[in-house]
Amino acid sequence: MWGIIVLLVGGLVTLVAGAELLVRGGSRLAAALGISPLVIGLTIVAYGTSAPEMAVSVQSALSGQVDIAVGNVVGSNIFNVLFILGLSALIVPLVVAQQLVRVDVPIMIGTSVVVWLLSLDGQIGRWEGALLFAGILVYTIFLIVQSQRERNKEVMAEYETEYAVREPRTVQRMLLNVGLIAGGLVLLVLGARWLVDGAVELARVLGMSELVIGLTIVAAGTSMPELATSVVAAIRGERDIAVGNVVGSNIFNILAVLGMSALVSSQGTSVSAQMLVTDIPFMVAVAVACLPIFFTGYTIARWEGLVFIVYYGLYTAYLLLDAAGDPSLPQYRTFLLFFVIPLTVLTLVVSATRELRKRSVRPA
Repeated sequence: MWGIIVLLVGGLVTLVAGAELLVRGGSRLAAALGISPLVIGLTIVAYGTSAPEMAVSVQSALSGQVDIAVGNVVGSNIFNVLFILGLSALIVPLVVAQQLVRVDVPIMIGTSVVVWLLSLDGQIGRWEGALLFAGILVYTIFLIVQSQRERNKEVMAEYETEYAVREPRTVQRMLLNVGLIAGGLVLLVLGARWLVDGAVELARVLGMSELVIGLTIVAAGTSMPELATSVVAAIRGERDIAVGNVVGSNIFNILAVLGMSALVSSQGTSVSAQMLVTDIPFMVAVAVACLPIFFTGYTIARWEGLVFIVYYGLYTAYLLLDAAGDPSLPQYRTFLLFFVIPLTVLTLVVSATRELRKRSVRPA
């Protein structure tokens, strides 16, 4: 058992260290080449924090552990919204940029629904993986074009402070940054291999499925860079970056990570019946819930952050009860279906309706 713990902890630490080196080297190299800080933050930094998910899911797909590959993506997206945004909002109420509500959150919802539809036949084939991966290329181009039109001085100053690097553009510095990128990639590959091996062994020892391990331990572990980025951003007062990091990461996970995982697997990635019935629909529901919550005042209040964390606890409890075959699972499922979910829908509808009424009576 100690060997498994060493693999898991060593894999997680190595993944986080690799992502940090990749982001640091990539952002500094991009700044030295004259790429704007806004583009660096929206692409290199946002995608770099999702590098652990990419490394783990691709490694899992190549090793034949497709449940971990898919479960990692779905679990990470749920963890990102409910736990990371919830914790960040508890620290300080988060500001939601209007572009997120109008563009990026609908894209996150749309990509989540697309994955659900593609999975209905129990598999995401290689051509479907190629379609998803093409989506991230289009989305990245869209981000770059949008950033060139950015005229908000506060946004520009924030990204300038956060991501602009003041260092001499010497050959030595350039080589150092390339070395950081290469070192980060090596650590990501090693960390992914250790984490996947440890997760598979842990599933065997505990008698739990690889899917549950992927949805919980692996998903939370690979989301540590996003957690650190959003929490630190919230503490520093960079509250829109804290939210944008999560939304961008979720889009990247679905399009790039899941797409690449299906591409590298000879038969694509299979999707279990449990995923189709429970986990993917819950991921879609979480994405949809973001829209009315973000829409109400373009903020995430502390109480909403607390609700997010409670919901993640309820979801995790369901997974563990189901994995253990607990006899109380039917009652717990009934409680969720006929009390928690209707109450949530009612709350979201009332909140959105109130916000619409407020805006309708405001003077033009």
